Amino acid sequence: MLGNDNNQEAAQSGFFITIHTRIEIQVQPENKPKQNPRNNHRRNPNYSLSHSSESSRPPKLTAPKENEPRGGALMSFHLSHTIDQAIRQLEEIEAQLKAAMSGSKKLITREEWEKNLNDVKIKKEDMNKLVMNFFVTEGYVDAAEKFRKESGTEPDIDLATITERMAVKKAVQCGNVEDAIDKMNDLNPEILDTNPQLCFHLQQQRLIELIRNGKVEEALEFAQEELAPRGEENQSFLEELERTVALLAFEDVSNCPVGELLDISQRLKTASEVNAAILTSQSHEKDPKLPSLLKMLVWAQNQLDEKAHYPRINDLSTAKLEDPSA
Repeated sequence: MLGNDNNQEAAQSGFFITIHTRIEIQVQPENKPKQNPRNNHRRNPNYSLSHSSESSRPPKLTAPKENEPRGGALMSFHLSHTIDQAIRQLEEIEAQLKAAMSGSKKLITREEWEKNLNDVKIKKEDMNKLVMNFFVTEGYVDAAEKFRKESGTEPDIDLATITERMAVKKAVQCGNVEDAIDKMNDLNPEILDTNPQLCFHLQQQRLIELIRNGKVEEALEFAQEELAPRGEENQSFLEELERTVALLAFEDVSNCPVGELLDISQRLKTASEVNAAILTSQSHEKDPKLPSLLKMLVWAQNQLDEKAHYPRINDLSTAKLEDPSA
């Protein structure tokens, strides 16, 4: 495509040179010594050319003056006619180039596409492992156990640990942060000892729950004793603490610029961080592989859209192929 673009640009450049040459030849004054064509526009008073720095079109001819000699008017007429023809030819070439570029994408039919898909062989065992990975990572212990019996796919961790991990996650989602911390320490006390950011976020969530329940004095005391010392050691912790304490300055949190901290989404965010930390401590991926593969699919389709028309998956929930539109 790059080579074609260069050839097209070269062709257009040659086209303009031809136009300018024709113009310069036609504007030679009669009965005058031969002059350098390139300087005619400076010496001939019968016409003037104006260029626009923002346009690649040939120069435009100004109208002849009232007292202009007949010869100058005749030359102006020929110039106008020549330029009009050149512009029309240029517009035709531009339209052809656009049509050629729009039609440069390859068209892949549904039959050809499905044949290519069928040629890709994926082992059923690999698909089963992908499904099991999703159940285990997201904590669907019952589904993981049933899938293990039906498919014979063994999980890479003890399913009993999933129940314990989900108990911690559920406690955070329900706002029982103290209970979640106790359960996490029972599961593995090193998780919080080696992860100061997670520890701070759990304490921050605990402060948010105190504010949510209207325990203002207890919230201030907790912030001063538990969170302020951590903020002195870490600037980002201090900024998050200041945002959280700002909730106390508003009686109506709906008008508070940081009111989203009281949303359920904040609990889910902290619970997700807890879940990932426990998985990492168990030498397991903190994120399931299936969503990552779906993101790769979307990215690959976006890249292919620039080069071809093909049966596309627009709805990931159904994975239905949509016929290509040329």
